[in-house]
Amino acid sequence: MKETFGLIDADAFYVSCERAFQPALDGKPVVVLSNNDGNIVARSRESKALGITMGMPFFKAKPIIEGHGVTWFSSNYTLYGDVSRRMFDTIGGFVPALEHYSIDEAFVHFDDSGRQEDDAHEIRRTVRKWTGIPVSVGIGPTKVLAKIAAALAKKRPEHGGVVDLSGADADRYLKDFDVGEVWGIGPRYARFLKSEGEEQSEQPDLWEASGLPRVLGKQRIETALELKNCPDAWVRKHLTIKGLRLVWELRGISCLPLEAFERPRKGLCCSRSFGRPVTTLEDLGQAVAMHCARGGEKLRRQRLAASHLTVFISTSRFRQNPEEVYSAAASWQLPFPTSYTPGLIAAAQSLLERVYKPGFVYHKAGIFLSDIVPDTERQQSILAGIDNERRVRVMSAVDEINRRHGRYTVRPLAASSERGWEMRRQHLSPRYTTRIDEVLRVKAC
Repeated sequence: MKETFGLIDADAFYVSCERAFQPALDGKPVVVLSNNDGNIVARSRESKALGITMGMPFFKAKPIIEGHGVTWFSSNYTLYGDVSRRMFDTIGGFVPALEHYSIDEAFVHFDDSGRQEDDAHEIRRTVRKWTGIPVSVGIGPTKVLAKIAAALAKKRPEHGGVVDLSGADADRYLKDFDVGEVWGIGPRYARFLKSEGEEQSEQPDLWEASGLPRVLGKQRIETALELKNCPDAWVRKHLTIKGLRLVWELRGISCLPLEAFERPRKGLCCSRSFGRPVTTLEDLGQAVAMHCARGGEKLRRQRLAASHLTVFISTSRFRQNPEEVYSAAASWQLPFPTSYTPGLIAAAQSLLERVYKPGFVYHKAGIFLSDIVPDTERQQSILAGIDNERRVRVMSAVDEINRRHGRYTVRPLAASSERGWEMRRQHLSPRYTTRIDEVLRVKAC
């Protein structure tokens, strides 16, 4: 049976989340900043028109922001994560299968009913009505074509938020689509494809070494249609087998199935830069404890357990005096795979004491969990004792409370409620959907 893929992509998701609870910002320039209010990570169309670019440092964008009355927010990850969940729950009611691709994107399967465009418009209307988030929908026989269609739907308002590349006229769109924007073509490959001559490589030319003539001389490839029409042998030589799969996807041959189940992690990192200078072991310990709590929560969500723990700390690498620069890490093989937060914290605190050196101003700390296995396949140990079931129930209860009432409603004792080391977020909006004391208040006139 022929498959029809869809990509549903929220428009300027972080900005849209802020606007959903402050409708007065519609049509006005808005930006959202990264951790510690460092860089621009989300922009409204109005902000883009002012010349604010993605990733621009805040201090460079500040003159534009102040000169044109741009509203700016610190990243409110609690709000964005919950709105994302609600958005995907809404979409899931319309489609037989859904793959979470990112916080604001999802691949879906459409029913083979011939009404895909109608269904896409209905999804857009419902998501906007129920969550306040505008989305664009791309439709195609493959993931790559659906991704291109979604990009076109977002950039060209005349399409009404939906573009379908399932028909025979798909080439009409591909001939004007920049090859550098094709999903899977990174900056390096884009430069190579758009260049005139053969790219110089340190490796010997395999075609010449084999004694065979070249299949095709290098031609300038600037559009998705030109890439689609390249010979398979040339694509495989220069873009590897992954590039060949991408080209087949452009031709409507599906090579990338929908992943309805989240892939098990091979490793998990939790870290964050500090919002102020940190010098004491106590503050570092609090930060590491919170990272362990977050890591344990992520493991349990996917029903996984980790066997290896690494703790790392570092100062800023931009310090002018080399004697003020320091970074270190320590690892430990856990006695048995676990996702039990108190156990992870106890191990992490011991490792932290080994790498901590007084007299330095620390900029970042974090943990890395590896040797991850499904919790149903982990090897049991007599060291775990009979307390294992009780620990599982305790962690399940903690996760459920935090899911209902907001992250860190229940938090480790090792992490103080006074977390001065946390990120600098001067313009943080309320967590409207997860904190009862921050919900919107409506006054009757």
